Amino acid sequence: MKLNLLVAFFFACISISIAYGQQAEPNPQPDARYKVDILIVVGHPDDDIEVAAYIAMLIEKQHKTVAVVYGTRGNSGGNAAGPEQSKALSDIREMEARHSLASYGIKNAWFMHGPDTPGGDVLHSLETWGHGQALEEIVRLVRITRPEVIFTWMPNYVVGENHDDHQAAAVIATEAFDLAANPLAFPEQVEAPRNRLSISNYGEGLHPWQPKKIYYFTDANHFEFLKRKGPEYPTSDISASRKIPYSRVAAEAWGYYKTQNDFTDAQLKEFSEMPVQLIFGKSLVGGSVAGDVFEGITSKPIAYVRARGYAPGPADVELELGGPWAFYHQFWPAHNIERLADLYSPEAQVGPTEALWVPLIIRNDTDNTKQVNIRASLPQGWKQQPQATVYTVGPHDSYSIQLTVTPEASQKGSWQNLKWDAETDGKNVGTVTLRVKIESNGLPQ
Repeated sequence: MKLNLLVAFFFACISISIAYGQQAEPNPQPDARYKVDILIVVGHPDDDIEVAAYIAMLIEKQHKTVAVVYGTRGNSGGNAAGPEQSKALSDIREMEARHSLASYGIKNAWFMHGPDTPGGDVLHSLETWGHGQALEEIVRLVRITRPEVIFTWMPNYVVGENHDDHQAAAVIATEAFDLAANPLAFPEQVEAPRNRLSISNYGEGLHPWQPKKIYYFTDANHFEFLKRKGPEYPTSDISASRKIPYSRVAAEAWGYYKTQNDFTDAQLKEFSEMPVQLIFGKSLVGGSVAGDVFEGITSKPIAYVRARGYAPGPADVELELGGPWAFYHQFWPAHNIERLADLYSPEAQVGPTEALWVPLIIRNDTDNTKQVNIRASLPQGWKQQPQATVYTVGPHDSYSIQLTVTPEASQKGSWQNLKWDAETDGKNVGTVTLRVKIESNGLPQ
């Protein structure tokens, strides 16, 4: 009798197990140690100082968590502290960055593998960094850190903000904002490992992640166009723990970058005491352009939001600036940040008597070959090479014109306006203007 009861109980248990299933182990969640409120993506060790005063305030007063990604380790910079250069300099600059970040409360930083590329053309840095590899790295770090907000340099070519590594960091950060929640973007990253406690797994086990806002900042040397284009934060608030203004916290953080310490005391004071001016990029959770960074943000994850993407222009003949200007003309609307186009008209910078590269593109999206005449209107005394004016452009083709223009030495320190008009079939098909500051900035164009 007892045996029959035990057998019946055994089969009852099996029946219940089959009917209801067994409880699975809890789903492994992302590593919480690296979750941040803000991820800062910049080009070089020391770029983070641009927003350090505001970030230090957020960390101390609002208990926000922040991490930084550097696109390079700064191997091509100058060295004000010693003779070390190249790989040795990058080793030193990485340690300077880690000490500096720790001084105002940032524990985690990652260094990508891009070479420090001194210049002004974003396409050059994207080439030397390896655009695809760099984007893969940033998408991975967004998925690891799961930021609510991304801060990065302004993706634009303007006087002051014309270091191509700054712009490359901005471009890749913007692309990663739009891709990190897409499971088809680097899908090997979101593939779950078969046994995470074993070895030789493939797949990285990351979760897609959609950041909620992106903001830009700039070291452009004219800010008159940026007022009310994003939130602005004073740096004069006093740190409760250190009893000094956050401007001073930022200045002391800058002091760790001894290899790059080429500021005078007066310049450092002016720089660190300026308000931190952010440029609103986009928000997927609402909020106003000049509102607080965390306006509308909650801890709840949001779904993937697809960016607009590339859209071809109308079938016509047109003239436009080439190079980085043409790239940004397509990049901004593709990523829903076309408001950046309204901040600055196209501009560049060149030293007196130095040659300025000006690329032009004639696009012919018609079904017929076109003869296009280009007419330059340059300031008095300027020279242009080559001097050709008539270009033959085949149907559904484009012609890249590589111009160099040289300013008059007497115009040093001034702004000058340059213009090119295109004509075909007796009608104007485009006008290009470029505003140029006649002043050297120490970077190759």
